[in-house]
Amino acid sequence: MINSLLWAAGGTGFTFLMTTLGAAMVFFFRKSLKGNTQKVFLGFAAGVMIAASVWSLLIPAIEEAEKNGQVGWIPAAGGFILGILFLYGMDQLIPHLHPGADKTEGISSSMKRTSLLVLAVTLHNIPEGMAVGLSFALAAQHSGDSSAYASAMALAIGIGIQNFPEGAAISLPLRQEGMSVGKAFALGSMSGIVEPIFGILTVLVAAFILPYMPWLLAFAAGAMMYVVVEELIPEAHLGEHSNIGTMGVMAGFLIMMILDVSLG
Repeated sequence: MINSLLWAAGGTGFTFLMTTLGAAMVFFFRKSLKGNTQKVFLGFAAGVMIAASVWSLLIPAIEEAEKNGQVGWIPAAGGFILGILFLYGMDQLIPHLHPGADKTEGISSSMKRTSLLVLAVTLHNIPEGMAVGLSFALAAQHSGDSSAYASAMALAIGIGIQNFPEGAAISLPLRQEGMSVGKAFALGSMSGIVEPIFGILTVLVAAFILPYMPWLLAFAAGAMMYVVVEELIPEAHLGEHSNIGTMGVMAGFLIMMILDVSLG
């Protein structure tokens, strides 16, 4: 238990650090990322999350269920659907505003525009933290299998890589909204704090409901895929020349796949 908590804290701590480093770009640049650069980064994040959902979450969920004598696809499909419904519900309830958008999503709120921008990124960091935490919790169940920890580390590295531009994508727009550099950096950084929080909470929960691990893994996959399809891919393909966003998706998918297969 303690071992898996330490690994999860380390893995999600790394992803949080990468978000913080990305947010630090506000000290070097005053303007937000250019359109094509933003598309590449959004597409890359989508590709990483798609590959992570398949190789690091859904396939292990199926394999784990079959080891327990279950029909592999049932918890994978059921957990996936529950993850989608969870993120859909969060999306409908929590007020937030995506960078570049004018219309607030979620329930009506009197919160400032800057707070809504931060909430938008914070919202889809939740399943990322859960995914990393669950991967290390699963590895702890198979403590004799070093490849399980390597696979969890690959997931943390992949999500950490895509968190770097994500941190910049929140701190730079906040700076453009008139916020001070220091505050824009702090909020950009703190948008990623939910990853270690939910990662550690997920490990704590998983320790008490081990038979449901396949459901939890698929749940995280469904939540991540919801973010990809509802937010990242559409934003990566706004305007003309959207093929650059497509290339970003392919690059992210390829890198995450290679990380998972080579390290796992």
